[in-house]
Amino acid sequence: MSRPWQEALVEGDAPPYAITLGGRPVRTPRKRAVTAPSRALAEAIAAEWRAQGDTVDPKTMPMTRYMNSILDTVADHRADVIEQVAAYGGSDLLCYRAERPDSLVTRQAQEWDGPLTWAAQVLHAPMIVTAGLMAIEQPDASLAALHGAVEAHDDTGLAALHDLTSFSGSLILALAISKGHLEAEAAWKASRVDEDWQIENWGEDDLATKAAHDKRAAFMDAARLLDLSRP
Repeated sequence: MSRPWQEALVEGDAPPYAITLGGRPVRTPRKRAVTAPSRALAEAIAAEWRAQGDTVDPKTMPMTRYMNSILDTVADHRADVIEQVAAYGGSDLLCYRAERPDSLVTRQAQEWDGPLTWAAQVLHAPMIVTAGLMAIEQPDASLAALHGAVEAHDDTGLAALHDLTSFSGSLILALAISKGHLEAEAAWKASRVDEDWQIENWGEDDLATKAAHDKRAAFMDAARLLDLSRP
């Protein structure tokens, strides 16, 4: 896509805010007008368009891509997305612990016990923790509470929560970010306990390091979306 416009602007005095290019609305792949629930997010999208050169590179426009997906997909399939995200509660990373060595067991407890305690106290979702990989069933009341916490998000927050959960493997960590209990960097560090321990003991793999770098960038984009979308 080439760049035929001269300016990208945010239009409107109240949500939803529109983004225009040369006076024309930005549109999703399905030709829906791109709008944002907060002015901060709309300004971030407009800034991505302003930063483009003669050729538009979607890879450099994460907030624009998010709103395209939200408006074209999440809004039409909200119930399905809620179920996908809430399902992580049944197999949350934080609930499956190593049996050994002691150094890893200790590190998991240091990073994961706090968010689980927070979930039990604030979300009313106490979780069962197990050692090993054998699947366990979480309490129905806890899963219902987590489902309600997911459902409470608007479409933009839901899209962010989806990626925070899938990239970390933990719905608890994702909700902790959303509720302001954890900073994104701290949650990412917690999600990487096993991988970081392996690197410290066995060394780095170039491909795995590159994949982790890309995943972290996407995780931080999701956290930024959540932050920018707040009123």
